[in-house]
Amino acid sequence: MNPNIDGSEFGSITIAGRRIENDVMIRLDGAVSKRQKKLSKAIYGTSHVISLAEAEVIFDKDAERLIIGAGHNGMVGLSDEAAEYFAKRKVKVELARTPEAIQRWNKARGKVIGLFHVTC
Repeated sequence: MNPNIDGSEFGSITIAGRRIENDVMIRLDGAVSKRQKKLSKAIYGTSHVISLAEAEVIFDKDAERLIIGAGHNGMVGLSDEAAEYFAKRKVKVELARTPEAIQRWNKARGKVIGLFHVTC
């Protein structure tokens, strides 16, 4: 079962009562880990564009849906290569500002993974 996200404010996210001050990924098994944004930053000079290399890390076998919290101002997006990668694996990607993405996450059912950007 996916952990409940209690909320987010600029610079942090609270998951199952635990405040985390970095971007996070949530796996199918509910494990929460630090986002590997350095993979995208190395290619694009920013973590606001998700690269193919990062998409490969985000992907979880059997996932059907990916909810991306694109930041409080909605600054994060997928590169064309990352979008194609998820499409080929039949993973529906939903990108929304982080507060809205949290609401979607908490209502989500099924094989869902998540990535949440906690700043811009």
